Amino acid sequence: MARIGVDVGGTNTDLVLECDKGIFFHKVPSTTKDQSIAVIRGVLEICEIAGIAKEEVELIAHGTTVATNITIEHNGAEVGMITTKGFRDILHIGRHKRPHNFSLHFDVPWQSNPLVKRRNRIAVTERIRPPSGEVETLLDEAEVRAACAIFRKRGILSVCVGFMFSFLNDTHERRAREIVAEEIPGAYISISSEVANVIREYERFSTVAMNAYVGPQSALYLRNLEAKVREAGIPAKLRVIQSNGGISTIDGCAKKPVGILMSGPAGGVIGALTEARLAGITNIMTNDIGGTSADISTIAGGKLRIKNPRDTVVGGHAVMAPMIDLETMGAGGGSIAWLDSAGGFHVGPRSAGSEPGPACYNRGGTEPTVTDAQVVLGRMDADKFLGGDLPLDPSLSHKAIKEKIADPLGISVQEAALGIIRVVNNNMALKMRANSVARGYDPREFSLMPFGGAGPFHGVALAELVSAKDVLVPVAPGITAAMGLLGTNLQYEHIRSIITNLYTADEAALDRVNTVIDELISAGKADLDLDAVPAKDRKYDVIAEVRYHGQGFELRVPIPGGKVTLANKDKVVQAFHKAHTADYGYAFDDNLVELYNIRIIATAKVRHLELPKIAKGAPDDAKQAFLYERETVFDDGSTHKTPRLDRGKLGAGTTVNGPAIIIQHNSTTLLPPGYRAEVLDHGSMRLARA
Repeated sequence: MARIGVDVGGTNTDLVLECDKGIFFHKVPSTTKDQSIAVIRGVLEICEIAGIAKEEVELIAHGTTVATNITIEHNGAEVGMITTKGFRDILHIGRHKRPHNFSLHFDVPWQSNPLVKRRNRIAVTERIRPPSGEVETLLDEAEVRAACAIFRKRGILSVCVGFMFSFLNDTHERRAREIVAEEIPGAYISISSEVANVIREYERFSTVAMNAYVGPQSALYLRNLEAKVREAGIPAKLRVIQSNGGISTIDGCAKKPVGILMSGPAGGVIGALTEARLAGITNIMTNDIGGTSADISTIAGGKLRIKNPRDTVVGGHAVMAPMIDLETMGAGGGSIAWLDSAGGFHVGPRSAGSEPGPACYNRGGTEPTVTDAQVVLGRMDADKFLGGDLPLDPSLSHKAIKEKIADPLGISVQEAALGIIRVVNNNMALKMRANSVARGYDPREFSLMPFGGAGPFHGVALAELVSAKDVLVPVAPGITAAMGLLGTNLQYEHIRSIITNLYTADEAALDRVNTVIDELISAGKADLDLDAVPAKDRKYDVIAEVRYHGQGFELRVPIPGGKVTLANKDKVVQAFHKAHTADYGYAFDDNLVELYNIRIIATAKVRHLELPKIAKGAPDDAKQAFLYERETVFDDGSTHKTPRLDRGKLGAGTTVNGPAIIIQHNSTTLLPPGYRAEVLDHGSMRLARA
């Protein structure tokens, strides 16, 4: 049986297929108006390439940017919100944080681009009393129905419900949902106790509002994709990768799309980690550079980092959903170079995408992009792009850069092209340092792994800018994110706030905590039951989210044995002190430590993609891999007659001295003068100074 990983990017849709015949890679242009068109086309084509019937595909693991794009483009659903009387403006007030403390001119995204317009936030009478969760004021159902009448009049079909202290007792939220379903048939309904069942009213309200904002379009896309897979006669199970790195069902992701806001980038990080482990490397800085964006992450000790809740912000809005610690920026092959009104030189974040694409694509694009700069510098051969599947027109690249950049600045086209490359590289290096040095990691102890279709073009330059020790180029850089989709497990997370002072907690207090643990494990068990996962393949990780009393946010620590007891609560406290020291450089051993949330991660291990070792190289591999040579301009401005080599003909142990350009169908690796590439056992390449 076969499995397929499909990663949809802004420019291309990448696919990897694993079957008895081997591993196959493929790319098709993304269809931005309906991503599912490219997905189905790619699946059918890669089956044909592999020589298998579509009926043999048992799993399609999908990474999608549909929810992410909605937040970037601000084109989500018009949302109606029902909330507790007196708290209508929580979404506007936020935490009174200034995005830029010392600036008098800044944008506040939760105010300038609200997820729910103020007129659509309607307060109703109800109140839950903390800390017990008792009902102080009953829900006024007539007011909820009146709010629904207003929503109907305004044509609102996505409604969220966020009541104060619903994480203690969600009776009112569940009843409000029932009423909304009666009053607005077919409405997309989200309640905060199911989307983010935790303390912090602003973050909880923002998360449920985001779910309602991206939910209708995301659910429509996922259901549409599922239907098209069936219509195409493909019997495979369809799964979607979540922001936390696990995969989930279409139904689960359609109901809770806040969990897939970082779906696409997560696959790349997992794929990169898999290849790093095969190369015996545990410390890597990843940079997934596609056509539209660059996704950056730092992995220390071979373990994925999950973002602290204070940092889980998407489109400027707080989202209390677990996410792999990565940063996304507008920098890719399609990033547009432009001059502002003062003559300032910028690259990105606007992108030409795939439609019309860079000027050289000859699809109507007229603005210069990073890809056009690579063509002008002779690094991307116009007749060999994507193995010749997409011929490029260098004259259009030259024209776009000359008219839009070179002539206005009074410089040559080559200087302008080099400027585009240097600006985009420095932009990415700044973000990489923020994700590594600013987090306490020394890049000199890390290998840089560039991937995505454009990644290996920039690998060595970025490694020099951030002082990484070397560069590791994956087997199929342009398909790495898709490969990651076949290297992760089914995963469901459930969380609940139960604030408990661990220093003074007695057996009764710990019993309450353990009751919550049992309830959350039952919820995770129900998720895995729906997937028909055998009991022997299930695992439940019990996580305590802990903070010092009065601290703003908490850190994760495991609970030994899965239950908090009088015997092990001190171990939880000490683990928290250790985690706090690792993150912040200090700990307060004498401060009160509070258990804030309990999180259960229910997982089911599935078969992962296994990359085979490649054949050992012969002494003349580099010579046999030679294709042709052409003049190429490198980052230092020097021009060299540079050989092109076929990567597929380089066996394990083969070394190549720069300058060279190593070509494969899904990506191209730039090896500057003074550098050497070594092919490793599983086909990845290590680039380092000769």
